[in-house]
Amino acid sequence: MNPALIIAGPTASGKSGLALAVAKEFGGWVINADSMQIYGVMRVLTARPSERDEAQVPHRLYGILSPSDICSAARWRDLAADAIQAAWDAGALPIVVGGTGLYLRALTEGLSPIPAIPDAIREQSRARLAELGNAAFHALLADRDPVMAAKLDPGNSQRLSRAWEVIEATGRSLAEWQNEPGQGAVAAHWQTIVLDPPRPQLIAACDGRFARMVETGALDEARAMADLGLSANCPATKALGLPELIAHLNGPLSLDAAIAQATQSTRAYAKRQGTWFRHQIPNAHRISEQFSESLNGKIFSFIRQFLLTSR
Repeated sequence: MNPALIIAGPTASGKSGLALAVAKEFGGWVINADSMQIYGVMRVLTARPSERDEAQVPHRLYGILSPSDICSAARWRDLAADAIQAAWDAGALPIVVGGTGLYLRALTEGLSPIPAIPDAIREQSRARLAELGNAAFHALLADRDPVMAAKLDPGNSQRLSRAWEVIEATGRSLAEWQNEPGQGAVAAHWQTIVLDPPRPQLIAACDGRFARMVETGALDEARAMADLGLSANCPATKALGLPELIAHLNGPLSLDAAIAQATQSTRAYAKRQGTWFRHQIPNAHRISEQFSESLNGKIFSFIRQFLLTSR
């Protein structure tokens, strides 16, 4: 099988910088596996690679969808599979980089064989959620599907709606479907590198990065997103920091308070990501440091050995 590399880890751990360095060293294509960076408009807010970085090596699946669009894990997997094959056809190393664990699992392990949900049921689910609000909808789901409800954050509208529509359409809990063997994994000789910096180091990186975002255009992007008038069910509206900055633009929240709340949300998200990668990808090659160029030699040596053994 052809080799393919995954670079994963929590937000602000340095994944994009490492992916660029690896692509330049090994003739690779960088393929996005971040569920927010796939949308346009929010380059700064989603910490998408800069135009200068994207020009240095091929980058794929960045900013290709409208924020009004919905990208499921299955849809992303299909897009990524095409990009990976195109990289191989060009004689390049696919480097899949991002922190969306479900995307990475869909790519390497496949997805549960859940039947297609009829549009009418999907719309009914979203409408009911919008009518009741998250807390009441979560309580309703708990009566219908207590196992799945217990797994879900009541604040996660997308996952609440998904759980409801699946049991409504199939008569089976999403938890049951998730226990089925995955289908549609991309066949490759996979190697995964996980950046896993110490918690204090990661917190400092999260704090500094969001402050820089505000200085370099995040407010303008938040204003552009607000002007789109998107439904709350659109995944792009959940981008880290976006709800807080829109609340500031609408008046009730000071900029300092918005930055503080967004920074705290970013810290919490990074912690959840780190926990997921430690538990779900225990056999990854783990780098217990924030990425910097000083690590290139050690990481490049590991990748060279991987490529030698994969041929």
